[in-house]
Amino acid sequence: MIAERFEDEEKWLAEGIAGIQHNAFFMHRALDEDNLRDALKYSAQMLSELRTSRLSPHKYYELYMRAFDELRRLEMFFKDERRHGVAIADLYELVQHAGNILPRLYLLCTVGSAYLRSKDAPVRDVLKDLVEMCRSVQHPIRGLFLRSYLSQVSKDKLPDIGHEHEEGESKDVMVAVEFVLQNFTEMNKLWVRLQLQHQGPSRIREKREKERNELRDLVGKNLHVLSQIDGVNLEMYKDIVLPSVLEQVVNCNDELAQFYLMECIIQVFPDEYHLQTLETLLGACPQLQPTVDIKTVLSQLMDRLSNYAASNTEVLPEFLQVEAFAKLSTAIGRVIEAQADMPIVGAIALHVSLLTFTLRVHPDRFDYVDQVLGSCVKKLSGKPKLDDSRATKQVVALLSAPLDKYNDIVTALTLSNYPRVMDHLDHETNKVMAMVIIQSIMKNNTCISTADKVEVLFELIKGLIVDLDGTIGDEVDEEDFNEEQNSVARLIHMLHNDEPEEMFKIICTVKKHIMSGGPRRLPFTVPSLIFSALRLIRQLHGQDGDIVGEEVPTTPKKIFQLLNEIIEALSSVSSPELALRLYLQCAEAANDCDLEPVAYEFFTQAFVLYEEEIADSKAQVTAIHLIIGSLQRMNVFGVENRDTLTHKATGYSAKLLKKPDQCRAVYACSHLFWVDDQDGIKDGERVLLCLKRALRIANAAQQMANVARGSSGPVTLFVEILNKYIYYFEKGNPQITSATIQGLIELITTEMQSDSASALPASDAFFTSTLRYIQFQKQKGGILGEKYDPIKV
Repeated sequence: MIAERFEDEEKWLAEGIAGIQHNAFFMHRALDEDNLRDALKYSAQMLSELRTSRLSPHKYYELYMRAFDELRRLEMFFKDERRHGVAIADLYELVQHAGNILPRLYLLCTVGSAYLRSKDAPVRDVLKDLVEMCRSVQHPIRGLFLRSYLSQVSKDKLPDIGHEHEEGESKDVMVAVEFVLQNFTEMNKLWVRLQLQHQGPSRIREKREKERNELRDLVGKNLHVLSQIDGVNLEMYKDIVLPSVLEQVVNCNDELAQFYLMECIIQVFPDEYHLQTLETLLGACPQLQPTVDIKTVLSQLMDRLSNYAASNTEVLPEFLQVEAFAKLSTAIGRVIEAQADMPIVGAIALHVSLLTFTLRVHPDRFDYVDQVLGSCVKKLSGKPKLDDSRATKQVVALLSAPLDKYNDIVTALTLSNYPRVMDHLDHETNKVMAMVIIQSIMKNNTCISTADKVEVLFELIKGLIVDLDGTIGDEVDEEDFNEEQNSVARLIHMLHNDEPEEMFKIICTVKKHIMSGGPRRLPFTVPSLIFSALRLIRQLHGQDGDIVGEEVPTTPKKIFQLLNEIIEALSSVSSPELALRLYLQCAEAANDCDLEPVAYEFFTQAFVLYEEEIADSKAQVTAIHLIIGSLQRMNVFGVENRDTLTHKATGYSAKLLKKPDQCRAVYACSHLFWVDDQDGIKDGERVLLCLKRALRIANAAQQMANVARGSSGPVTLFVEILNKYIYYFEKGNPQITSATIQGLIELITTEMQSDSASALPASDAFFTSTLRYIQFQKQKGGILGEKYDPIKV
């Protein structure tokens, strides 16, 4: 059925165009002959084609444009009185004798255009006559296009400032304004009435509504004409133009018309006019239909005003003078209240626009920013967590705006309503927003320097620190989780204050939050907190000489107690290897502060972890080497404590599961008895004992390999021990002689030449490189060269 109607319309349009072309031909001939009578006759017959009611608006527009092109030529003819020999005033009367109303009015508008151009024309009377006569056509489509033609032919002839007429300039402008306003009002009524014709099946109604929407520019052009009239100043706009236009907008009660006309008002009139008439314009918004997309209208208004402020800073005092923020804020509240069915996403979008306006126009008014956030909280209160993706995106945009504007999270932390808005986000979106906050801090290298601000910050990012919705850890994507926790760890390093007391408060605040994060989070966040505290300890130690103890309650001992508590919690959540490393780091810090009991306690905890929690053989190897390395660097211990810890370390080294691991750990323990510092311990005998024990273990490893695989295995362990001998030989250990090194070289050579040896290229290269080093030292000469002379390679 729709296809048939489309074909019929095409046929009717073709017939109408043919009729226009036929009569236009005879009209042109009459014009060429300066025959006024025939020109009027055939032009009236041509315009009769526009009387059709069978065409859709789109098709009627095509027909109208054909007639419009012909009327332009007819208007030129009417202007030249010499050609037709009739006075323009008489011609104005003559065309009113046309038989049908629609052709008569088109001809009247055409002659009226020429009449207005003459200087002696009674402008007010002609314009009033034209606009009133057009009321005779009440068919929506025919009437719209007729009035559009009237507007088109008269817009360049309207009286305004500079026109020479018998009346004063201000009266001339009023004539023009009244004419355009009246034509606008009548056209809008006709446009709204079009919707009454949209009956029938939904597909046809949708098509007709779309066609009606395409005609909106015919109405909107009137507002553009109004804005172009020179004499329309702020006072006239405020007292006459805007109230008249808004009255028509509100009274038409049509969703499409109200939305479009409000957009037109905002777009066509100057920004300074909007600023000075803000209250009037905003007062109309709650009176619009509930279905009007008022958030878009207000957003466009605020965008224009904020761009106006950004383009010219001299106008900023005007914004304060007219209280633009207060008026916009009140208007948005009224609109939300009036439109009870407005979706939550629309209300939040309005607050986003208002906040954007505030940040651009009043960036220094934090109270305005917080007020917008508070208004949003009020709208969200009493509602469940947002689950609409569009709404959550708007909330993220709302919360991101201050961060983007100020590039400083510290400013956002001063906004009391900021965390209250975040509370309304679901867990996943809360995490997204928390990541945005952290990224802003890292990007701008922002330092958070007070415990109160840290407290607020961690409340904001609590979605990353605890499971707000009870999500089970296994349900979280591993890669995303790791990235989130690493971000929190990096954030901790951005919390700093040069005052020890305040810094200690910051550390305690962070501890309170991250310790509730659960076993999966602690391994990520605890190390950053530990190292932040260790930095404070070293700072206190450096200031020790300048600070009186009674005045500074924050002492290294107090911080170490806190660290011990934190690491103990970490060791209880299946992270013993990490806890051991942190204990050793704390022990080294205690060593730097000359706190022997504290350092001993941390080593004791490390050994307890090693004994009770670390069962994996590879983890044990790594742990014992870390313990040996840390213990070797300690210089705070007395003889008794050092011997105890050293004995423990060597004992655990010899108890490792694999013989090669035992061997390497034992010869590493030799460094515990020879510290190459000015005051370091140098016990050559015990060094030699360690190396001999390592040789015995290496020999046992060779024998086990021979039993298990039928070969004695590689000699890498012997070569490694040889290098240790050479190290101590060069350091001046009297127990390590050239004869000892010579014997070990011969042992390795024998082993490598043995038929049962399974030499590896790496072992051969290692041994060859060692011999080459000895040869190099012999050739180099000097004191060291003389020591190597007895050794034959």
